[in-house]
Amino acid sequence: MLEHGGRLQLAARQYGIAETDWLDLSTGIAPWPWPLPEISLRAWARLPETEDGLEAAARAYYGAAQLLPVAGSQAAIQMLPRLRRAGKVGVLSPCYAEHAEAWRKGGHIVRELSEDEVDFFLDGLDVLVLVNPNNPTGRLIERAQLLDWHARLARRGGWLVVDEAFMDNTPEQSLATSSGRDGLIVLRSFGKFFGLAGARLGFVLGPNKLLQALAEQLGPWTINGPTRVLGAACLRDGNGHLLQRQRAAQASQRLAGLLGRYGFAPVGGCALFQWLPSAEAQVLQDFLARRGILVRLFVQPLVEKVQSSSLRFGLPADEAGWARLEQALQAYRLELS
Repeated sequence: MLEHGGRLQLAARQYGIAETDWLDLSTGIAPWPWPLPEISLRAWARLPETEDGLEAAARAYYGAAQLLPVAGSQAAIQMLPRLRRAGKVGVLSPCYAEHAEAWRKGGHIVRELSEDEVDFFLDGLDVLVLVNPNNPTGRLIERAQLLDWHARLARRGGWLVVDEAFMDNTPEQSLATSSGRDGLIVLRSFGKFFGLAGARLGFVLGPNKLLQALAEQLGPWTINGPTRVLGAACLRDGNGHLLQRQRAAQASQRLAGLLGRYGFAPVGGCALFQWLPSAEAQVLQDFLARRGILVRLFVQPLVEKVQSSSLRFGLPADEAGWARLEQALQAYRLELS
């Protein structure tokens, strides 16, 4: 299995620090979990049913005409390659590694592309997959560009798959309102913005025929009853959405400023993380981990005998976390000098 952020148990064993003593900044999950609604015994005792309010709340929140709830967008990432015969798939990279892995495992020929290469290769592709805003770089591609790529693919029966896991802070940039078009598939994550990744909930936005095919492959009861109640309540909380967007944006800007003060100015990021390519990435990641601060390290394969590395920093939840991170960065700079 591929590595992901949030592997706190592994870090605790590796560095000999109890799990409760860590500041975990290794994920792009909002560090302020949504207040949990009251969940009745009925939600636990009965098999879940569709159209109980979750789908309606999600359609309103995303502005989509039709969608399918799934057990986290990861479930859709793994299943979508099975809905097409083997073909040529472009994946805009670097990005969330599960995309390329899933299409390869599905028997497709995968070419990982930079954004500058898309126009050259697009007419030879059956599917183009990208993350927007990208993970880990935070790069956001404009709607007009994406819709142009979609139109070129759709004319030949191709797909554009857009993973919008980090789009909640910039809903005006989402393709959700266009997701009924043939060949346009939008994935949305619930857990990141709402800070409830353990709920394992996500949504696939797309044309009805594709959603029906995906639902048949996934089978019944993919979302448990309590999660359905929780998801609907969170998606309806308009005032909470405004607060979460505001504090995430402010915290992300604060994080960029803090890193910059110690010589680590990020070159990318979004409302839930900051991204820092650096020759010091592996050294800094280990230095922080030895002090109980977990950040996500990315190491790209050797290209022309050069290996690139980068770090992704998530958001501290409180002032104690901010102070701890600043003290560690200060100690790192003092040790080097």
